This record gives sequence, structure tokens and C-alpha cells, in this order.
Amino acid sequence: MRTLIYAPVIHTSADLGSLAGDVTKRSIADLGEDVWREHQRTVEGFWDAISDYFNSIDVPGMKIYQDGMVAEGKTGEKIVEESLNLGSRNYQLVSRLLKRGAILVKTEDFNLVKKERDRLLKIIQAKTITEKILGFIRYKLIKNILLNKRDEYIAKRSDYTWHHRTQAGGGGDSRK
Repeated sequence: MRTLIYAPVIHTSADLGSLAGDVTKRSIADLGEDVWREHQRTVEGFWDAISDYFNSIDVPGMKIYQDGMVAEGKTGEKIVEESLNLGSRNYQLVSRLLKRGAILVKTEDFNLVKKERDRLLKIIQAKTITEKILGFIRYKLIKNILLNKRDEYIAKRSDYTWHHRTQAGGGGDSRK
């Protein structure tokens, strides 16, 4: 019997890469420093609970379908390692699962992920309110199309890899 374990992701600043500084500044400006700090504590508690759960289960052969993962094998592991080195709680968990025998699966199409990221980056890096509004409108016009294409790709990819061995090997009957 196959089991799907769905673990939601709450991104930390470490997951946002070059966007982190701008997002943090904007969040503090909009919410205030106290609310932002409380939000960060809540997110850390979330990751503690998720990590505790995955530390308590057997994972050898488990396939990890990570949001935004555009590669598997050595390249995927390098992405995990780089994100781990930035302090990502999400990728700390993925790294621990891989060391315990889980298998990382390419989940997403690189070009679709890049298109969405580029649109968001234009909004965040806009120098004027006009640029920000135009960037936001452009993003809103394409957002659902991109998300639908990403979801379709993910569904096809997970269906295929569910039934076939991945490059990393192993079969496994569980998914994250």
C-alpha cells in the first residue's frame, strides 16, 4: 500500500535567497518588529513539530516531492546542500531524510519556476510605485496560468515517478 504524507511548507528567510532582505524589510515595515518576531517564532515552532514527526518515522525508500525542486540526483542534492547552508529549516529536514535513505525526486519544471520567481523579483525590486504596480499586475495576469502549468507538471511527474524508479534508485512506497 502506498501512503502520501503531505507536509506543508512555511518558508523562512533562508528559503527566499536574494529576496529575503527585501521581504524582511517590507514585513517589518508593514507589521512592525514585534509582530514580525512573533511570526518568526511561530514558524520555528512549526518546523520543530514537522521535524519531530519525520524523525519518528521510517524513511528508507521514501520519495521526497519537494515544492520547487527542479532536479534530482547529484544536482538535486547540491541544491539541498546549498539551501541547507543558508539555514533553511525545510532543507535541513530534506537533508536529514536523504541521509536516512529517502530519495529526492525532481518535482518541477525549471522554466516554470524561474518565470514565477522572475515576476516576483520584479515586484520586490521595483524602484518606483509605478514599477511595483505594473509588476504586480503582470504577475497577477500570469500567476494562475503558471500555477496551473506547474501543478500539471508536478502531477505528471509524481504519477510517473510513483510507478518507476528514480535516478537516485530505490522504489519506496511513501512520499513527502
